[in-house]
Amino acid sequence: MLNDPRSHGLWEMTAPPAPETQPLTGTERVDVAIVGGGYTGLSAALHLAGRGVSVAVVEGREIGFGGSGRNVGLVNAGMWVMPDDLPGVLGTHYGSRLLDTLGDAPRLVFDLVEKHAIDCEATPAGTLHCAVGRSGLDEIRDRAEQWSRRGAPVRLLDAGETAAKVGTDAYAGALLDLRAGTIQPLAYVRGLARAAIAAGATIFTGSPVTGWQQAGSRWRLETAGGSLEADWVIVASNAYTDAPWPEVRAELVHLPYFNFATAPLSDDMQKRILPERQGVWDTREVLSSFRFDKHGRLVVGSVGALRSTGTAIHRAWAHRTLKKLFPAIGDVAFEAEWYGKIGMTADALPRFHRFAERVVGFSGYNGRGIAPGTVFGKLLADLAAGAIVEDDLPLPVTDPAAQSFRPAREAYYELGAQIAHLAGARF
Repeated sequence: MLNDPRSHGLWEMTAPPAPETQPLTGTERVDVAIVGGGYTGLSAALHLAGRGVSVAVVEGREIGFGGSGRNVGLVNAGMWVMPDDLPGVLGTHYGSRLLDTLGDAPRLVFDLVEKHAIDCEATPAGTLHCAVGRSGLDEIRDRAEQWSRRGAPVRLLDAGETAAKVGTDAYAGALLDLRAGTIQPLAYVRGLARAAIAAGATIFTGSPVTGWQQAGSRWRLETAGGSLEADWVIVASNAYTDAPWPEVRAELVHLPYFNFATAPLSDDMQKRILPERQGVWDTREVLSSFRFDKHGRLVVGSVGALRSTGTAIHRAWAHRTLKKLFPAIGDVAFEAEWYGKIGMTADALPRFHRFAERVVGFSGYNGRGIAPGTVFGKLLADLAAGAIVEDDLPLPVTDPAAQSFRPAREAYYELGAQIAHLAGARF
């Protein structure tokens, strides 16, 4: 994308093409204007258009340019915060509501894929949160117990069951979450765009918003080529937010995350590794993840940026890790490598902001953008359409609050990942 093979990697290589779009020119008027062509913005556009509401999306670059087109493709339920801890952070009212909303969110993703025939390698086979050592096992045991009490279809696996599902004996156990699964993330976001257009939405790309102001009782968004007037504005740009909402970027610490994709593995190796095709991530602080695509490529990732000295360090780490986890895999070649940025909030929970009257948005997905982004987009559509009010949302209204020492912390995470990966394969 934009002639950068390290921005979207394998996903750009294998996704169906994006629908044809053009930059915004002249003056357009709609009921709802959406800033950002990722999961949240396009889900909102699709659901608004489905209600018969006139809606237009303005995207600064291309559909799925941000985190929506770069991530691992794990469709997870919930957030990093333990289920029992959410009421303490958000209060009982919002904590319980957010648990229900995000627990059911993967179902919405897979239902939209089926309803709109989105070609995105959707595999609702579950995910495996794998425990490294005793502390990791304690963590997933607590998480399993807390979700089970809420009726979630999760199961704690012992070391033997984990080895059978993953193909390695490196883990002490795993939490199998049957609500979850994997998708081809760029293909999914492009599919949402195509479905939104078919429902009546308009999408303008290559149109970064340079300013916004009131125009009578409406709002006007300005771009280099034109303007967009609307009754409502949905800000849906998250970690890749640019002006004119710098306060969103200021409240997010960027955590870099990379992925490497192997050449398609042999049929024998594909039967040994993840034979049921779950997606995997582990309990390490500098975590790892891996999953297959539909062509048998194994995608392995971790924290870090593929630039400067990090490229060689993380590539070597990926080779060592795969050989340590799966000795029979041998020396595999990588067909693609890419990385992106995760927007992390201070408490690892998303935010709902009202920037002005009828100017709203969610942000801060903390590496869990696919399912939350999709369901939050639907909720924003419901809000703008008048089907719900703010008090019905699963998060309270908060003001953006800048995180302290953000640039230093971002540099620390990037350098720290290199140090961790230099130390070895970590197993």
